[in-house]
Amino acid sequence: MLYLTKTNKQKTYQMPYTIKFLTKWSDFDANRHMRHTAYNDYAAEARLRYFKNKGFDLENFQKHNLGPVLFSENTIFRKEIKIGADIQVKSFLAAISKNGERCKIYHQILDEKGNLSAEITVYLAWIDLTKRKLTIPPQEIKDLLLDLGKTENFETIELKK
Repeated sequence: MLYLTKTNKQKTYQMPYTIKFLTKWSDFDANRHMRHTAYNDYAAEARLRYFKNKGFDLENFQKHNLGPVLFSENTIFRKEIKIGADIQVKSFLAAISKNGERCKIYHQILDEKGNLSAEITVYLAWIDLTKRKLTIPPQEIKDLLLDLGKTENFETIELKK
């Protein structure tokens, strides 16, 4: 198993899904650093691109009449990203329920020099877009999630019946 050597708070993680983004002028605010919501936008884009790069694109979500729904999104800002800097987003699976109906994905946003700028953890579920009710995703989604590098403190989410 491969591990990252550059870690947060001396924790070791499996290899994440990593993607680089060229930032845009509109990502920055009057203080000349990345606006707070841009961090979350890039984390969301990284999640969708992970699925697309694994062969499960938006058409597949449509075919299954399925979409992700966030229950929570927690962002911790560590170091500012200044105007014009490009970024890297690393995504890890932090937790998943038995059937894959709930999961937590942890993202690290790094600046051009590889410094940790923000940490974002989302807790999500899957919604049937017609019934507008939570649902269990197809096994393919669970398998893709499990293929994502896991955090050191990876856990199983126990759901109440």
